[in-house]
Amino acid sequence: MTNLEIIKSTYEGKTSEENGRNLALHVSKDIRWTEAQGFPYAGTYIGIDAITKNVFSRLGSEWIDYKLTVEDYVASDDRVIAYGTYSGTYKATGKSFKARVAHLWKLEHGRIVSFEQIVDSKPVADVMI
Repeated sequence: MTNLEIIKSTYEGKTSEENGRNLALHVSKDIRWTEAQGFPYAGTYIGIDAITKNVFSRLGSEWIDYKLTVEDYVASDDRVIAYGTYSGTYKATGKSFKARVAHLWKLEHGRIVSFEQIVDSKPVADVMI
């Protein structure tokens, strides 16, 4: 698989569970995952277990239909960018949002070694209050 195909597999599965399995299949054991400052789950997490606990489990339990609709990808050597729009409904308030986002991925030898989120966090934070 190319680096672009690996990253696409983490977004374009039939279910979010399939996307998660594809992510787990391709990450390095010490992947660095950075959620943007100002985002509700901000921080840098090391390893798939920390990412699952601090990001994916929370997204799955606190939101309804939280997703990224990818508009397009840009790939160059060991880097892939996916960009588009987040959307979802926060369970505690019943409020929905849309926010522009870019995900920056770095791969080495077919393994994902880092992820960085760049997002307009304000629309997300606004629906949580």
